[in-house]
Amino acid sequence: MLSNSPKGVYELVFPFFLRSARERNPAGDVPCDHLPSTAIVGAGRVYCSFKKRSADQIMSSSGKSSKQEIRILIADDHPVVREGLMTILALQNDLKVVGQAQDGEEACLLYDELSPDILILDLRMPKKDGQAVVAELMSRRPRPRIIVLTNSAKTEDLRRALTAGAKAYLLKGAEPRQVWDTIREVFAGKSSLPHDVAAQLADSMAQAQLSQRELQVLKQMALGKSNKEIGQILYISEFTVKSHVKVILKKLNAIGRTEAIAIASQRGLINIG
Repeated sequence: MLSNSPKGVYELVFPFFLRSARERNPAGDVPCDHLPSTAIVGAGRVYCSFKKRSADQIMSSSGKSSKQEIRILIADDHPVVREGLMTILALQNDLKVVGQAQDGEEACLLYDELSPDILILDLRMPKKDGQAVVAELMSRRPRPRIIVLTNSAKTEDLRRALTAGAKAYLLKGAEPRQVWDTIREVFAGKSSLPHDVAAQLADSMAQAQLSQRELQVLKQMALGKSNKEIGQILYISEFTVKSHVKVILKKLNAIGRTEAIAIASQRGLINIG
């Protein structure tokens, strides 16, 4: 969104993604006759001064419009995130948003209806979460190219999404350049992970994985249930519950239930709150 502001400065509104105080865009990246030279972040907005492009720059950038258009579906339950992504992607001539979904069920319906090249998918959504959407859409042919979008890089979320078939992982605080590059890499058939996220994934793969029954017990532990109550809920004996708790503590390298729950939450094994 672009609006006039005093003293020849324009107000360029990126509600979510722009975090740096200076965003550089090479000639041809911005689909208008001006390029931002400086940017100052304040009150959720970015104030940019613009410099006029020369005729040579305009002619040069017109030659870049031959890139194949990439059709994108955005799925996120927060309007401000969708608006921020729309604003960033509109700065690139080859990136086109063809639809927006506000929950997981709508994401699946719109994917079938629109057949986008790329799906940018939030992991935390109502009706059907991102993990379930990835699992469902992977039965489609050709297989979808999915970029997972989330607030925090919890290792278990990351591992599950990538194991299910997602091709890339983006934090919601990613710089615009990283968003553009990731989309193009995934469209080209590549996987794309930030270096720190890739390292985090490698570490998580080396950790002992909990079984489905152990995860069930752990979730009940996080709800404050006693061993007896957990046994009644899961239809197993209290002795069996105690055995599972012992294994859980060992696998998570925790000295007690409270620490085990904290570690599990940090890794994304359980969600608290």
